[in-house]
Amino acid sequence: MRPYYLTLLSLFTFAVSFSQDTLQKTYSFTLVESIAFALENNYSAINADRDIIDAQKQKWEVIATGLPQITGDIGYQNQLKQPVSLIPAEFAGGEPGTFVPIVFGQQHQATATATLRQKIFDGTYIVGVQATKAFLSYSANNKEKTQLDIRKSVTEAYGNVLLAQESVRIFEKNLETLDKNLYETRKIFENGLGDEESVDQLQITKSSVENQLKNAVRLQDITLQMLNLMMGIAIDAPTKLEENLDALAQKKIDLGLMETELNMENNVDYKLALNLNEQRFYEWKQAKSRALPTLNAFVNYGSSAFADNFNFFNSDQKWFDSSVLGFDLSIPIFSSMSRSASTARAKIALEKAKTQLTEAEEQIRLQLDQSRSQYILAIEEYETAKQNLKLAERIENKNQIKYTEGLATSFELRQAQTQLYDAQQGYLQSMVEVINKKTSLEIVLND
Repeated sequence: MRPYYLTLLSLFTFAVSFSQDTLQKTYSFTLVESIAFALENNYSAINADRDIIDAQKQKWEVIATGLPQITGDIGYQNQLKQPVSLIPAEFAGGEPGTFVPIVFGQQHQATATATLRQKIFDGTYIVGVQATKAFLSYSANNKEKTQLDIRKSVTEAYGNVLLAQESVRIFEKNLETLDKNLYETRKIFENGLGDEESVDQLQITKSSVENQLKNAVRLQDITLQMLNLMMGIAIDAPTKLEENLDALAQKKIDLGLMETELNMENNVDYKLALNLNEQRFYEWKQAKSRALPTLNAFVNYGSSAFADNFNFFNSDQKWFDSSVLGFDLSIPIFSSMSRSASTARAKIALEKAKTQLTEAEEQIRLQLDQSRSQYILAIEEYETAKQNLKLAERIENKNQIKYTEGLATSFELRQAQTQLYDAQQGYLQSMVEVINKKTSLEIVLND
């Protein structure tokens, strides 16, 4: 028994170890890798793939309605009370002028029939088959739209994580400097060489930075969870980002993108508007085709049996075969103007779709101009924020020296520190804006 228990213990230890390794798996991504991962695993991306498959099945569903259809029917009747007919009595040797009741047929009846039907001509079917191509195109374009939305969302989430991480690092560094200043100022005050206001001023600044640090730490966790959600992994999974904010922002500065020409046919919003036009066009054609006749053919084969008792499964039961070949021709003649009104409404919907397509083109051009302007502004503000940060650091450093030498007050030092902290956050935010605005421009250009 001992080897048996040792084997169980080994298996249990391996299972626990394997489970822990699985739970502790750490993901590591660059921005490009995180987008690629999200395009495969994001929940919306997965459903977009399913929509494509659904569209393909729907296409075949439409096509199959025009292919041969075979149905089978089995029927059984038990005439609990058989109908009675009256015949002249003289037919049976009775008195003329009187009638004799008689029952025709037998109490039990069973039938089995198979019918083959085939459309020969149906205008609505022809249009429906043509429309399936447009529906597949819409599903593909809708998937592309979903992928672009995922790309934008992941980029923003990735940048927000980097922003939160950089904020934590900067606040920790600022807090370290403040602790040193506060310690030195308190010692000076305790030795009677300074005033209490200086200590209070630094304490106010420290408390503010401590709160900002706590909030940045919380945001760091939340933004990482949002990124995990966008990529389609467990929100609590440990994820490591391989890029830093400054390097990524530098990589995203590409003024050559401003010269890229817009190819309207590549823009996904234009393609979706075009799909709407195609859909409305086929709806109009289908409305018109309802005025055309429809022709179907059918052939069936069946067998019937009759008995006084239920014995249809007996080998000696007689079955009587029958078969029919026929055609159904349906010709619309008068619908009290219903078809005309339906066609007119479909025509109006088509004209509205054409107007919406024109509007979509103008909106895309406007969106392109806005995206270019916002991208240029983001780059300019990034350069300005970088210069402002250098100036704020220089001013804060000078005030640190002056304060140490007694040439500046604690209030002046606090102003310089607050200005530095604002410049730091402005610089971080400007880098995120460069990353996001470039992504928005690329999506418009479908680059």
